[in-house]
Amino acid sequence: MTDTADRPRILCVDDEPRVLEGLALHLHRRFDVVTAPDGATALGVLQEDTTIAVVMSDMRMPGMDGAAFLSQAQKIVPDAVRLLLTGQADLDSAINAVNQGQVFRFLTKPCPTPVLLAALGAAADQHRLLTSERVLLEQTLHGCIKALTDILAMADPVSFGRAQRIKQCATDLARELDLPDRWQLEVAAMLSQLGWITLPPETVQKLHAGGNLSDLEQQMVARLPSVTVDLIGGIPRLEGVRGILSIFTKPAPVTYGMSAQDAAIRRGAQILRVAVDFDDLEARGAGASIALDTMRGRGARYEARVLDVLEATHVVRNGQDEIRELPLSSLRVGMILAEDVRLVAGPILVARGYEVTERFVERARNFAGDSIIQPVRVVIRHAGATPAVAASPVR
Repeated sequence: MTDTADRPRILCVDDEPRVLEGLALHLHRRFDVVTAPDGATALGVLQEDTTIAVVMSDMRMPGMDGAAFLSQAQKIVPDAVRLLLTGQADLDSAINAVNQGQVFRFLTKPCPTPVLLAALGAAADQHRLLTSERVLLEQTLHGCIKALTDILAMADPVSFGRAQRIKQCATDLARELDLPDRWQLEVAAMLSQLGWITLPPETVQKLHAGGNLSDLEQQMVARLPSVTVDLIGGIPRLEGVRGILSIFTKPAPVTYGMSAQDAAIRRGAQILRVAVDFDDLEARGAGASIALDTMRGRGARYEARVLDVLEATHVVRNGQDEIRELPLSSLRVGMILAEDVRLVAGPILVARGYEVTERFVERARNFAGDSIIQPVRVVIRHAGATPAVAASPVR
């Protein structure tokens, strides 16, 4: 018999024990079968086992019918393919099941074994297609975004460090505000500074130093969001990211009457705007409390709820953090730099706010110990997670 690891895992849900026994008997040679007697139990199974590829449910069950169950199952394991097997073959039930649970097949009892096996086989194939496309998409997106951020890190380490700080702030806000599809905001935050590579070096220096810009320079800076959107325009499946980047400099959104997707994009844009402006004020020398007070004084520019969460996650927390000075050899993966790390010759190696990674550990090894200004200041978090300890320190 084929090992269970090689067989698609399916969940069969029916309130009749004999039906479940029959399904397990007929299907076990081709599938790894899991059974549940009702919808509530089946949802618990899905919570514990997200490897299930196919979910097949009876329609008529006490407490929760098949359509309602499959609708809930979709939220837990969205990639699992759903089928409905029922003796109630009326059109209304079929329509309800398809609309609520996005059912792949609608089968009627009694269902001949060859028909059932064919439907389940098609469902398993559909699951493999969905998961392989998702993995490919994630790998493609990850590779594209990594390439872009690596370019930013090499071309302008200060802007790269700022992007990392903005991303961390935006991620914290989005988590507390329960923003859906947070990955879109996180990617938008990391790419928000990408357009800076198109600015003249002297303009970038003025911006980082808080200097006054000429009218022409102000116009160039104002175009940066649209420049960034154009730079990532050829990457597929980044519609939400481009939406956030295209409007985050605009006033606080009104989400009433919008679709859930559009509302999430506008809320993400507002969070990004708060994170960008907060970092900008801190970079100009304002403390966290003063930066927040300044932003509150700007009226309707920001949503009050987002500023409240900013105060809880960054202003209060920053007051509880400890700053330590450490030699370069004591840095560990996961630590946060509290200030720019500079070479003795003057250039910035990496900007403040950077979270130490294995790549930085390796890169730092390429520099002689006396070529980097030491000690290095790092943030020690006392409210939340402490810095991770890496197996290999910088030497």
